[in-house]
Amino acid sequence: MRDRSDTHPMATHVKQSLAQASRALGVSNPLAYVQPLIDRSFARPDDDPAYADNALAPGAVPFEPSFSEAEPNTLRFTIEPLGPGASPVARRDESTREMRRLIGPLFGPDALRWFDARSEEWRGFAGLGWMRYGAWFGSAFDEDGLYSAKIYYELMPSQIEALAPALARLTRLVMDQLPGLVPIFTSIGCKRDLGSQRVTFMHRGPLAVSSLGPLMNRLGIGHQLPGLMRVVGVALGGRFDLPDGGVLLGLRDTPEGVELKLEILLSALPDLPASFLDLLRLGLSERPRQVAALDRWLGAFGMADAGEPGQFSVLSVRVTPRSAARISLYVRPIEFELREQLDARRATA
Repeated sequence: MRDRSDTHPMATHVKQSLAQASRALGVSNPLAYVQPLIDRSFARPDDDPAYADNALAPGAVPFEPSFSEAEPNTLRFTIEPLGPGASPVARRDESTREMRRLIGPLFGPDALRWFDARSEEWRGFAGLGWMRYGAWFGSAFDEDGLYSAKIYYELMPSQIEALAPALARLTRLVMDQLPGLVPIFTSIGCKRDLGSQRVTFMHRGPLAVSSLGPLMNRLGIGHQLPGLMRVVGVALGGRFDLPDGGVLLGLRDTPEGVELKLEILLSALPDLPASFLDLLRLGLSERPRQVAALDRWLGAFGMADAGEPGQFSVLSVRVTPRSAARISLYVRPIEFELREQLDARRATA
């Protein structure tokens, strides 16, 4: 049994991970901006199995770094704020305060007014009883400091009309086209010079990737389906059929037109290839700079030689009318897994 004198707040490990990664990537240390939030969210001891009970990264600490092929030189991560036992309302309010605290001083009053207008429906008092986790908070950093801040609010179908008109129309259109889609959250993100909002759906039932064709044609991105399928097929070892509970679909308006984001929850796949990471690199082989950026990013989080498929939580693929398939990879660094603590708790229960 571990000596209690060896325990530290989980925040210690999260901060060490971020400081190490920021040095390796040559970006600003996120702790200069979000250390108080990290301290509040991960104050419990590092061996507390209660961390595993979360909606962001079930079974692990709710700290999820991610690599984006579109933004390869940033350090991005998402957390579920305030730690185990916090109420959904408290998490929602904490994430909202953190967004406003950062956006106003760093991105300016116009950005703050835009965020306040877009988030008004989700900052109010309506429907609090149905919330499950409240909100998540995401941020990204580059060499100049805070690159972006993002909040993920739970979304009910009854709130669709509160979205921006164009996004509300898009949401209704895709739900009519694919009745298996259920809206589950909306993400509102602010960068230095622009903001955007996305709606993310859970797909009920299994999904063949090819069945996205009619929807993508309707959205003006049908010509990107072959490229999307190639990335998915190579990374998953030839799998194109995704299981129930394994697919999220995100949509937003961009200056290029509609962006579709297919998110594959890797833990839901019964047969994720042991060579998943090598296959993903193979899928990017025509873009060697992106492969190098991915390897650099994995090394920054101590995962350059990751051999456990379970360390990868989500593979997402994005397309727009003018942008071919680009991947994002969300990870669960091994030091934040809680299997050992959970097994110990079950053994003594």
